[in-house]
Amino acid sequence: MDRKAKAVVCREWGQPVQVETITVEGPKRDEITLKIGACGVCHSDQSATTGKIPYPAPLVLGHEAAGVVIEVGEGVTAFKEGDHVVSSFISMCGKCRQCVRGRPVLCENARKAMFTLPDGTVRTKGADGEDLNVFGACGVMAEYATMHVDNCVKVDDTIPMQNAALVGCAVMTGVGAVFNTAQVEPGSRTAVFGIGGVGLNAIQGCVTAGAEMIVAVDNNEKKLQMARGFGATHTVNISEVEDAAKAVKKLTGGVDYAFECVGAGAVVEQAYKCLGRGGTAVVVGVSDPKDKTSITTLTLPADERVLKGSWLGSARPQYDFPRILGLYKAGKLKLDELVTTTYAIDDAAQAFEDMLAGKNARGVIVFETDKGVTQ
Repeated sequence: MDRKAKAVVCREWGQPVQVETITVEGPKRDEITLKIGACGVCHSDQSATTGKIPYPAPLVLGHEAAGVVIEVGEGVTAFKEGDHVVSSFISMCGKCRQCVRGRPVLCENARKAMFTLPDGTVRTKGADGEDLNVFGACGVMAEYATMHVDNCVKVDDTIPMQNAALVGCAVMTGVGAVFNTAQVEPGSRTAVFGIGGVGLNAIQGCVTAGAEMIVAVDNNEKKLQMARGFGATHTVNISEVEDAAKAVKKLTGGVDYAFECVGAGAVVEQAYKCLGRGGTAVVVGVSDPKDKTSITTLTLPADERVLKGSWLGSARPQYDFPRILGLYKAGKLKLDELVTTTYAIDDAAQAFEDMLAGKNARGVIVFETDKGVTQ
């Protein structure tokens, strides 16, 4: 059935987000409809409003959410009404070479569902009936969302939705970069550049992996204090040093792993330069397509350094999302502390402003349910 829903929409690149009432159509084959409980406000959503991520407007934002299944489409057997679900913006066909070798984030067919559902259509309509594209096949910054089952992961229904939602991007991206992409070893020396929601999760991933030193690097003193709360052993404020890479090397002698969580070529260079011999720099941040990185080529063979990328923490969503939430339940990962401010959907524009001002570890939009506001 069709449902009316408030949603956060980008109508034009470079303009503030708008909260609109849209129509969300019911599910077709292999699709489910969710009543969204909570949705994280991510820099990637912001990048879609500027054209840095060039998804065409009009676009329903949101890719990091948790909700409850309220309707299932034909052929759906893995989900039922009442299941709690976390969204995944990774579309995976399950048949291509990358999917069958266990690398679904690199699915060769994923580009078919960058701003639509996998069949190339959408279930979202504006007030005048026009199609609204959806961020990453999700479009979950809305009261309801209809999604393909491959973009949904069933999770423990005892976990608060505002916590579970963050696993869909920030937590998976940061923790996964440590565990899956870099495979950080106990006793390692590490550095994290950029202490936003992703960077904080990279830090606590390093803690869980048993890193000996964890250096947080940023220009925001408030965020550096947050980093210490999440387990950083040292901090470097780049506004107080001439060269961040040299400052990190002075502290550590050169790190084994460096994580770039900003999305800027110049920061990638800093992360690479602070490596010790045999070190690995992992690029996590999403940069402008025109951005470039320059490194000293000889250091690749001479020092056996590695420069690699990590997309959503090299996730296998169906396996990794429940695994991360299990670590949270066991007290080994902080999720409650990540949610620094919650917002009603009507305050979405303020949530984006606060994110850009660096006020939150993670801001989360929470939605009313039949029992009131989601906790």
